[in-house]
Amino acid sequence: MGSTMEPPGGGYLHLGAVTSPVGTARVLQLVFGCTTFSLVAHRGGFSGVQGTFCVSAWGFCFALSALVVACEFTRLHGCLRLSWGNFTAAFAMLATLLSATAAVIYPLYFSRLECPPEPEGCTARNFRLAASVFAGLLFLAYATEVALTRARPGQVASYMATVSGLLKIVQAFVACIIFGALVHDSHYGRYVATQWCVAVYSLCFLATVVVVVLSVLGHTGGLGCPFDRVVVVYTFLAVLLYLSAAVIWPVFCFDPKYGEPGRPPNCPKGSCPWDSQLVVATFTYVNLLLYVADLAYSQRIRFVPTF
Repeated sequence: MGSTMEPPGGGYLHLGAVTSPVGTARVLQLVFGCTTFSLVAHRGGFSGVQGTFCVSAWGFCFALSALVVACEFTRLHGCLRLSWGNFTAAFAMLATLLSATAAVIYPLYFSRLECPPEPEGCTARNFRLAASVFAGLLFLAYATEVALTRARPGQVASYMATVSGLLKIVQAFVACIIFGALVHDSHYGRYVATQWCVAVYSLCFLATVVVVVLSVLGHTGGLGCPFDRVVVVYTFLAVLLYLSAAVIWPVFCFDPKYGEPGRPPNCPKGSCPWDSQLVVATFTYVNLLLYVADLAYSQRIRFVPTF
């Protein structure tokens, strides 16, 4: 008697998970990620906060990419209690941002054309240059997946695959950069006005994370009101809040009455509060533009909660 253990959806293994264009991009992510990590760990070397961030980013992206490929290949993602399309789209965007940052930081801090002194020598230089090249290729692999899976006009897709959903990841990432600058001698506690700005950054970041988490877990239908309407209202409020911070922060940091209009000449490099304040101001405007773009795109999408 023949076996009847045939899965209802076809074979147990899904070859398209590694042979389709998106699958090929994910396989390249594993190859480039493993190569970059190995080159740095073997002879390239790293040190300090910058090196730790790069290695952590590459390790995190590689681990989750391996999980995505394994679940797609074995069809086990259907057993997970989350929206798989939202999860993969959100992760691809986050990995693109992390790999792009690491691809800039590592060559900037560790790669040089001249050979370092012994015992590192030219071998370490060659490994660092090679790691820098593969870090750039890793970024391109993740960016390719985002481009391939991004929702097209008129296409029914997961919310996180839309422009609005992808912008949510970028907004949260930019907010993390702002937080990093705030805790690095920014002196934000001097005035109530600058503390208000910190509250704006925190509130908008938390709300954005909640939207992403609800989308990934597939719980957007339990809000009691249409999810797309909630997103539009929240985004509009975020624009207003960031607009206030975009006005208040520069005034209380760079106006002569409250702060320094220019960088103090005796301010130490690497630990200058004015530098941190400038970073916060710059990325405040970046996030304001992102929220404005998000608000514009949110008017054009229709959310499908069961997708």
